[in-house]
Amino acid sequence: MAHLQSLNTIQSSLSIQSKRYKRLSFKAHTTKTSSCPVSDVNPKPITAANSPSVSPASKEWMEADKNVMVETYARAPVVLERGIGCKLYDVDGKEYLDMSAGIAVNALGHCDPDWVKAVVDQASTLTHVSNVYYSVPQVKLAQRLIECSFADRVFFSNSGTEANEAAIKFSRKYQRHTHPNSTDPPTEFISFFNGFHGRTVGSLSLTSKQQYRVPFEPLMPGCGIFVEYGNVAEVARLVKELSVAAVFVEPLQGEGGIHCATKEFLSGLRSVCDEAGALLVFDEVQCGLGRTGHLWAHEAYGVYPDIMTLAKPLAGGLPIGVVLTTEKVSSAINPGDHGSTFAGSPMVCNAALTVLNKINTPIFLSDVAKKGNHLKELLANKMKGNMHVKEIRGRGLIVGIELDMPAVGLVDACRENGVLVLTAGKGNVVRLVPPLIISMEELEFGAEVISKCLKAL
Repeated sequence: MAHLQSLNTIQSSLSIQSKRYKRLSFKAHTTKTSSCPVSDVNPKPITAANSPSVSPASKEWMEADKNVMVETYARAPVVLERGIGCKLYDVDGKEYLDMSAGIAVNALGHCDPDWVKAVVDQASTLTHVSNVYYSVPQVKLAQRLIECSFADRVFFSNSGTEANEAAIKFSRKYQRHTHPNSTDPPTEFISFFNGFHGRTVGSLSLTSKQQYRVPFEPLMPGCGIFVEYGNVAEVARLVKELSVAAVFVEPLQGEGGIHCATKEFLSGLRSVCDEAGALLVFDEVQCGLGRTGHLWAHEAYGVYPDIMTLAKPLAGGLPIGVVLTTEKVSSAINPGDHGSTFAGSPMVCNAALTVLNKINTPIFLSDVAKKGNHLKELLANKMKGNMHVKEIRGRGLIVGIELDMPAVGLVDACRENGVLVLTAGKGNVVRLVPPLIISMEELEFGAEVISKCLKAL
């Protein structure tokens, strides 16, 4: 009911052509500003001076931000204040339909009551103790993750990039463990063009985009070996020529432009790694935990890794990262090989356990798949024949709209008209990663706004 009331609020400024709405009038806003901090588009930093439609309240906070923050983000000119369900509100009270979910983080939307209770209850009991001691929520979450995955063991971190850093270390330690008499065990890594694994030095070394890499070179030795996504034959050739510790791959590339793997590709990688003794690492930081309509994206292919990294949605907005491993990998790791002060804290783990339990039900996952198919059908029907739309692709509720031009004009027009979306790829893909709880009606509203805002291009 709250969602219907929120839609009515947006309806007061936008009239939508549908069963309930007669027409859509929108603001054709074309200022070239990126609404995603991880895209190829690098506009000038947004300030109150060069942003349209900025209220005094928003302007004040944006200028304050400029005076204190390192300017690593090209932020959209919106100062958000609160959220509920799939809706966000800025400091002026304007309502937005959130189809970005904090970059695929807020799987249960904003202020889910069960999540809030889990956080408040644990915060009032025990928040942090470090990994010097045991804590019950950490053990419970680890047990639950093992129950619903391929894994035998769990390591907690605080983010996706930290999880991938741990996977890098575990891979090298595994190779050293399995080559005890070698002075030169396998240490190199293969990853893929358009992949994204994080911003810290090790994870960045696995990421191909030059604009991310060049300012910080030299990066980690043994990386920088990139293959076209889907090219198993090239991986097989390189594995024979090089000393490869592991192959890192996303079953579905998110930031790279919403590209789905094929079963042949992933099963081919599995065979190549098995033959060579290399580990296969699946990065499901963005595509995992129900986003594709499967609990884990790789389940759709029936191919399983040696290591999987998770992060974004698991704790519902609190910082968490996870490395899931098989027993054979874990057996190579000893006390002191890796660690973290904050990782696996009681409060974060209790929140994550709630998120995992709510998502991991057949009905919830089936609904995600249905909603994803419905969203793609809506977009295909509404954008049919548009000269700028090249392809609509994705799985579940991670959907990309590839354009023949930069997407920032469309992203900004959508934002002006109450819908928040992201960019991906080379800045020419609109990325839709809404909360997994989004309703069919909200999807219809979002698709209508996006399609109408194509006029901004």
